Amino acid sequence: MNPTNLRYTKEHEWARLEADGTATIGITQHAQDALGDIVFASLPKVGATLKAGEGFGAVESVKSVSDLFAPCSGRVVEVNSALVKAPEIINSAPYGDGWICRIELADASELDGLMDAEAYAAFVAAEAH
Repeated sequence: MNPTNLRYTKEHEWARLEADGTATIGITQHAQDALGDIVFASLPKVGATLKAGEGFGAVESVKSVSDLFAPCSGRVVEVNSALVKAPEIINSAPYGDGWICRIELADASELDGLMDAEAYAAFVAAEAH
């Protein structure tokens, strides 16, 4: 079940609007399931500017490498440095401790253009057929 407080992309990233106006970004349960055991995470640098839809890093599993695409635009204010030593946290807690970065949003309304949990579940189901 996908958390209902998140917004989702077709590239299987999620964004959560925080109380302070920042957004936390990660990859979905579906994405980490498809990747398998994650062995490396390439994170953006603090201060980097992300643009919605553009690549900002990658996760590498024993099977493949998958690029990460920004669900929304903004400036990176924090990265999850725990992933450097333990990228497998993404597998065990993709919606919790496995978050990738936090950004200061350029335009919070961009989140409105992303899928809600129900739409994302339908998208994943349709993609599987």
